[in-house]
Amino acid sequence: MEGVRTLDTRELAVLAAEAAAEKKAEDIVVLDVAETLVITAYFVIATGRNDRQVRTIADEVEDVLRERGGVKPIGREGQREGRWVLLDFGELVVHVFQPDEREFYRLEKLWADAPRIALPASVTGPVEAAPAEGAAE
Repeated sequence: MEGVRTLDTRELAVLAAEAAAEKKAEDIVVLDVAETLVITAYFVIATGRNDRQVRTIADEVEDVLRERGGVKPIGREGQREGRWVLLDFGELVVHVFQPDEREFYRLEKLWADAPRIALPASVTGPVEAAPAEGAAE
């Protein structure tokens, strides 16, 4: 179709983060791991409060990337347990954790040298303004 543009991997990663945010995922991070890993370019990491929310977030990411990004995962792990669901889209891997698993595996620390991708306010939430200097508290 003329005029239809496919999304690049970075745009897909941001789209995945937005989809996770739609289902109230917390602490969403996108890491550019292309320089450190040969097998993938981006990690999207998000937290769900319980097994049901983890599965719901993963389902939403998969649905949105299929519908709006035109991609399907080549692998999906952890669906049954719902403690850590991994969606493998090849150059993009989405990790949705429960808090304890995220703390245990600490992917952000493991890949601390990987640049973080700036995310829109729709994912990160509004940034609170710092009080003006000299303002009364």
